[in-house]
Amino acid sequence: PDRNMTSPMRGKEEAHDYRYFPDPDLVPVVIDDEWLERARKSLPELPDARKERFINELGLPEYDAGIMTSARELADYFEAALRDYPQAKKLSNWIMTEMMREFKGEEAAAIASCPVTPVNLASLLGMVEAGKISGKIAKTVMVEMMESGREAEAIVKEKNLMQMSDEGDLTAVVAEIIAASPKQVEQFKAGKGKVMGFFVGQLMKKTKGRANPQLANKLFQQALNGD
Repeated sequence: PDRNMTSPMRGKEEAHDYRYFPDPDLVPVVIDDEWLERARKSLPELPDARKERFINELGLPEYDAGIMTSARELADYFEAALRDYPQAKKLSNWIMTEMMREFKGEEAAAIASCPVTPVNLASLLGMVEAGKISGKIAKTVMVEMMESGREAEAIVKEKNLMQMSDEGDLTAVVAEIIAASPKQVEQFKAGKGKVMGFFVGQLMKKTKGRANPQLANKLFQQALNGD
């Protein structure tokens, strides 16, 4: 110690250095190709292989695939939801934003006890895809689903959140907004197309976000252009 040096006391490099000797009571273990193949098939898909599959077969970006395979429970959840909502990128976006912010870095434990089942998440996104609710409303519904575990459709019906996509329901509201906004009407007729955002925003406010934005644009265009 007083020399501040470390030196080996002995070396062990070969089997005889360790005093290994055969045990006569142990029979040889024969591992054939068939046994190896059975063992391979019994193994779960490893994270790297799963990530590559998500990239190559599902078209996920590498970042998304890495997040989705960061925990086995999360990858299982993603694939379970994918069976009912086969839009891999949209699904991963929702999981990474609306769900994972609630997990606070504990994805494996949180997903195992998550009140939103894969089927319910797929149902919510399916309603957005079908135009039954808007993306903004879906985020509000998602918060309640995370708190209560209730189904998306039940929440939407109870709170009357179904998107308004009937022209007859919206036409009168559109006319009312135009009549109350002469200044913005003049701006639109002067070529300031950006004012359309004002009209649609007013409609969203009056319908509490339920109006179909594409239909809203169409109705305002028709009304303002005199079609």
